[in-house]
Amino acid sequence: MSHVPDHLRYTQDHEWTKDEGGRVTVGITAFAVEQLGDITLVNVDVKVGDNIEAGKAFGTIESVKTLSDLFAPVSGKIVAINADLESKPELVNEDCYGRAWMIAIQAASGSTSALMDATAYSGHLKASAH
Repeated sequence: MSHVPDHLRYTQDHEWTKDEGGRVTVGITAFAVEQLGDITLVNVDVKVGDNIEAGKAFGTIESVKTLSDLFAPVSGKIVAINADLESKPELVNEDCYGRAWMIAIQAASGSTSALMDATAYSGHLKASAH
């Protein structure tokens, strides 16, 4: 079973979020990394200052197996992009919950509380495994 850190919130699209006072850092989960295999490219299609809506694609991630869209878990303004992933997409395989964060969003309203906690996400993984 994939590692699911307790302090993060999760989407059904296998992205994790870390909410620090309305600044929401986003990445993909260990489960997503396992499904994708070796990451070869992370393409972020937004710029700092752009507004994004929850559920809209902000980029793509490519692996030896497939190309997948990356979706914003919350609405708000892009405040940071992890430029390291441009030259080192393998960071996603090495440290998906740390150095391989992808974007940070200043949430427009609310928070990540509507997203799944670690227990619910673990249940989602078990349900989708059958």
